[in-house]
Amino acid sequence: MTARNPFTILVVNPGSTSTKMALYEDDRLLHSHVLRHDPVMLRKFGGIWRQYEFRLHQIREWTHASVQHLSAVVGIGGLFRPIPGGTYRVNNRMLDDAHGNLQGEHASNLGCAMADALAREYGCEAFVVDPVSVDELEPLARYSGHPLIQRSSLSHALNIHAAARRAADELQLPLERSSLLVAHLGGGISVAPVRGGRIIDINDASSDGPFSPERTGGLPLQQFITLCFSGTYTEQDVRTLVRGGGGLMAYLGTTSAMEVEERIRNGDPRAEEVYHAMAYQIAKEIGSMAVVLGGIIDAIVLTGGLATSAMLVGWVTERVSFLGRVLVYPGEDEMRTLAAETLAVLQNRSTPRDY
Repeated sequence: MTARNPFTILVVNPGSTSTKMALYEDDRLLHSHVLRHDPVMLRKFGGIWRQYEFRLHQIREWTHASVQHLSAVVGIGGLFRPIPGGTYRVNNRMLDDAHGNLQGEHASNLGCAMADALAREYGCEAFVVDPVSVDELEPLARYSGHPLIQRSSLSHALNIHAAARRAADELQLPLERSSLLVAHLGGGISVAPVRGGRIIDINDASSDGPFSPERTGGLPLQQFITLCFSGTYTEQDVRTLVRGGGGLMAYLGTTSAMEVEERIRNGDPRAEEVYHAMAYQIAKEIGSMAVVLGGIIDAIVLTGGLATSAMLVGWVTERVSFLGRVLVYPGEDEMRTLAAETLAVLQNRSTPRDY
């Protein structure tokens, strides 16, 4: 039996002020690079898609110097139409929805277009995995309280699904028979009951759930309505207040958990109370979502960048450990996950979906 050549996979992950790239040979990382973009310069473009050619040119400079052959290109998935989780081939319908900012303007919308452009140059296929718009909600989870507004699923699906698979492996449970609570703790915080590998409910990290380093989470509705119609704020002011200017930023003037913890160590009682309040709200959301699983919980999984904080994780764990075992997977590891799920398709261990 002759040995096969390894698959070479390029991963492209555009963020708000950076574009991450990584080259994998099967599951082995060969090279990685982060392009840092000046926020002031990006704002001058006047929109995400006006940045596209500039970012793509910089990516090409790196790939042409580093990459000779590719088996596939995978990009981060954006705010597409609601779809089940999985690995998707990039097609024209996806590209049209991304260009139209179907569910909002976000840097992740660029991922599929970048992957498609590079794949065409190298004569291979382009994919995305578990985009932000993954929607696996059960019917009852869609009710908001008024028919004019329906709850929808925009989440950190890529990391939530990856953490659920990792937890099922660690617990030696088949994913399809697992019952997990996964909390992605980052700039936004998503808490999801994951049954059988599906995200059956979730808070909208941009407007609901716990406050986070830069977001308000859910707010007392009557006071918020009064604020909106006070005449003091424009619509854009209010949107920035709840996303970008809320949470730790509003209370403490920083989005850095490391800075907050340093203040706490230096004896700042205000910083400690605010940070503890964030942990309190995370624990409350976990408790709320435990009801969705009927109390049948194989494990509570804490993941994302804030899961590196022993202080925060400790406070959350103190409050939720009565519900079940707590597993902590710090960080996101999006690049490795994107490469791994694409490799599974190339090795015929997984079937790609059509968008």
